[in-house]
Amino acid sequence: TDILLVLQVRLIMKAHSFIRENVPRVLSSVKDKSGTVHLPRISQYLYFLFAPTLIYRDNYPRNPTIRWGYVATKFAQVLGSLFYAYYIFVRLCIPLFRNSSQETFNLRGLVLCIFNSILPGVLILFLVFFAFLHCWLNAFAEMLRFADRMFYK
Repeated sequence: TDILLVLQVRLIMKAHSFIRENVPRVLSSVKDKSGTVHLPRISQYLYFLFAPTLIYRDNYPRNPTIRWGYVATKFAQVLGSLFYAYYIFVRLCIPLFRNSSQETFNLRGLVLCIFNSILPGVLILFLVFFAFLHCWLNAFAEMLRFADRMFYK
């Protein structure tokens, strides 16, 4: 359910950007009574839905070719990040909580459990950000030939 919520928020943000960019165009052509309204094509909107950006433009800079070796490297990094996160869970998190579940509850045990899980939690947080925001989105940007990787600068 969390994944569906994240996808819905992303689609709402993209729809807002699309409407915000195109409504002024339509309103200005109606006010000028020019009769010609430049509306985006369906292919432009579909490309925007999958492109790693939240700002709608009719055209984005595109690379001439797809570097499949780069895509494979990024997906391998995602896979490696998942295995490393699994290793962190198995080695650092599961034994800690397995032992704490067998003991009676006390404040000292809770504080020790929290402090012992800070480092693995931060490592997993960094891995998630690296795997998704860097590797996953760059792989899809390359497959869509999205050239402007520094778009938000």
